[in-house]
Amino acid sequence: MALLFSVTPASDGWAVRSESLARELFFKQGGRAEAQARALAESAALEGRSAEVRVFLRDGALAGRFVHAPAQALAG
Repeated sequence: MALLFSVTPASDGWAVRSESLARELFFKQGGRAEAQARALAESAALEGRSAEVRVFLRDGALAGRFVHAPAQALAG
């Protein structure tokens, strides 16, 4: 199962959430939250784990989904 990172609206900005994080990360801008989530997912992929980023709009709709394959899968 892929490690999941989600970018969701927060009261005063955007949050990045994942079971792999000790706590949520908060950002004022959604683009920055998405960039951080994608960087974390890419780091996990480089360590050999599959990872997925899901970005949600303020109305709860899924805006985007990005899958990061494990590094050894790419090399093989």
